[in-house]
Amino acid sequence: MKKLNIIIVYNKEESKILMCKREKNPYKGKYNLVGGKVEQGENEMHAAYRELQEETGITKENIQLAHLMNLQYKMSDIELEVYVGKLNKEVELQEEVNELLWISKKEDFFNMEKYAGEGNIGHMIQQVELYKERLLNKHD
Repeated sequence: MKKLNIIIVYNKEESKILMCKREKNPYKGKYNLVGGKVEQGENEMHAAYRELQEETGITKENIQLAHLMNLQYKMSDIELEVYVGKLNKEVELQEEVNELLWISKKEDFFNMEKYAGEGNIGHMIQQVELYKERLLNKHD
């Protein structure tokens, strides 16, 4: 099974979520969370930090990630690992391929015309909101 990761990044105030605008298919032109491929034999948490740094310039020193959930897509032989974290300070973003932008967490992330993932982004963010004290405020 091919492993991918996706990372929900909140700003320090927890008012915005980092998104990218997809430059290619699937979901070309739609907003998505950042993430990428987990290499064979790679530690999953390491892969999440690696992809985050490659795509955004955000390093392990800027954020503490928590493993939120995994989603398995049996028909496409994909396992999606979902991580979440909150920046501990403002960070200057460094775009790799896709345009990066901060979007208010009050947005309707279930809007499939605007956001990738058939509503899954909305579901993931709702899960974070349910458990945000445990996920985002670990060391406050």
